[in-house]
Amino acid sequence: MNTSQIYIALSIVILAAIALLVFLRGKSRKENRLTPLAGIAFGFVLAGVIFGDNRSIGYSLLGIGVILAVIDIVKKSKS
Repeated sequence: MNTSQIYIALSIVILAAIALLVFLRGKSRKENRLTPLAGIAFGFVLAGVIFGDNRSIGYSLLGIGVILAVIDIVKKSKS
């Protein structure tokens, strides 16, 4: 396992821990729940990190995740 793979694995573990904290904490407070669109965006960003070896696929997945997150932010700000 080379250095870049270790960094990718470590970032995936950290992102999964953050997602777990968000989901567990979201059950106690209803106003800050993670929307399904935000969850899908998070999944695309994570897939972009996982498939980062192929730059075109990795950047495409990251871009889709960011675009979905921005759409979710705009929807939340309007309501």
